[in-house]
Amino acid sequence: MNKKKMSACFVALSIAFVSLTGCGSDRKLDNKEDREVSLVETLSANETREYTSEGKVEEAIATYSSEDGLCVIKVMPSYFDITLDYENGTYAQVGNAYGQTIIEAFPEYITMMEPYIYENVRTAYGTDEYSKEAVWERVETIYSAVPSDYKEEIDAFAKAVSQGEEGMVENGKLSYEEAVIIQLIPDALRPTSCSALSLWGEKTESGQPITLRCLEWNLGSEKQMGSINAVTHMKNGEKSLTTIGMLGLLDVISAVNDDGIFVAILDVGSNNKEPFVYEGKKSYTFDIRYALENFDDATEVGNYMVSNSGDYTWCHNLIITDKNHSYCAEDCVKEVADKGDGFSNLRDENTQLLDGLHWDSKDSLCVVNSFASKGNQDGFTKSEFNLTRFEKYNEWVKNTDKFSVKDVKDMITQEDVNDVSVSTVHNDSAVQLIIIDYETGDIQVAFTGKEGVVNKPEFLDVGDIN
Repeated sequence: MNKKKMSACFVALSIAFVSLTGCGSDRKLDNKEDREVSLVETLSANETREYTSEGKVEEAIATYSSEDGLCVIKVMPSYFDITLDYENGTYAQVGNAYGQTIIEAFPEYITMMEPYIYENVRTAYGTDEYSKEAVWERVETIYSAVPSDYKEEIDAFAKAVSQGEEGMVENGKLSYEEAVIIQLIPDALRPTSCSALSLWGEKTESGQPITLRCLEWNLGSEKQMGSINAVTHMKNGEKSLTTIGMLGLLDVISAVNDDGIFVAILDVGSNNKEPFVYEGKKSYTFDIRYALENFDDATEVGNYMVSNSGDYTWCHNLIITDKNHSYCAEDCVKEVADKGDGFSNLRDENTQLLDGLHWDSKDSLCVVNSFASKGNQDGFTKSEFNLTRFEKYNEWVKNTDKFSVKDVKDMITQEDVNDVSVSTVHNDSAVQLIIIDYETGDIQVAFTGKEGVVNKPEFLDVGDIN
């Protein structure tokens, strides 16, 4: 194995950077006089773990099944393993079975999810002064554009899990409306931040791709999301896929289909604080599910999402990989594109980057919360967080000749999540670290539990892409 020792350094940027809010001067990426770049020793983790390229397999604590067998929920020590059977039931029947089985398998879901919904609403509006009618109007408008099969599934799920409760009232119960909102949080409320890396060819020991996805999500004031991590196997013949997300979600936050196409969402902000537009818009997270069900290579999925990008509510990135391709779909909404502030693009390793943005390793692709194509909207100049993570990934990838899955685990967990004095890639907002190994087909996930983010988390083998 011709491998250099992984660098124990990262790029630390000075506090002269502007904050995450995007306010500040328009300094350019390549104006190095405006920032101090220095190498410092990587922070030591509070605990050590000797990783291998394999993941740990957990055994079920309990298993719950709907009467018709269309939903089976296995309660694992760290997550819920769910199988939804669309081959033997309609979308509506599966949604109904899922809603009923959740109540049986995890009764706390009701009281846990309702306050989390309103925390996200307040975050989206930036205040307690919001109209519940206005919130429901934006959600209902987007929901109305969801493909009919999924809409029937959501409707049946919401009716089953809400048990007749209606309206948007914070009363410790989960209403029909609130259960629908759960499905459209990324489209209507948008609380995500993330990073991703794809390695292949000369950058991996096997020559086969390895995809890493770090999901940063609002854990909730009581770390509610740490209690409902879920892997959902949607069994549907040639349309089968596996989603990695949360209990009760039917859209896609991260997912891989039976052809090995992996897609995950990464938020992208608007530099000019564009107003939220939902009239005439549709859900990109359900469009991802549609694409994974109906296309069999990453290029088709990427082109589909880019071609529909003007119709979504928010600008966003998608990491899209399969055994032969790695892309970032830079999806720019119509309002931003019409002003000439950005454009949609399917970026790969050969795409020219923004002036001053550098990536030094071939056979690899990095994605953070900004478009990166030359001439596109620049979310790096005014965001220290984006630039720091991109530069750290660049250094880490450059300083390792060839990666194994073990090396990827060591790389992403090398920082101390408890240190808030610097921007870290693996930080206290990380909910899931996902690795897709295209050599073995294994899907591995390090879940953040109800105790919050920890250093050196365990990676679990949660299935395979076949």
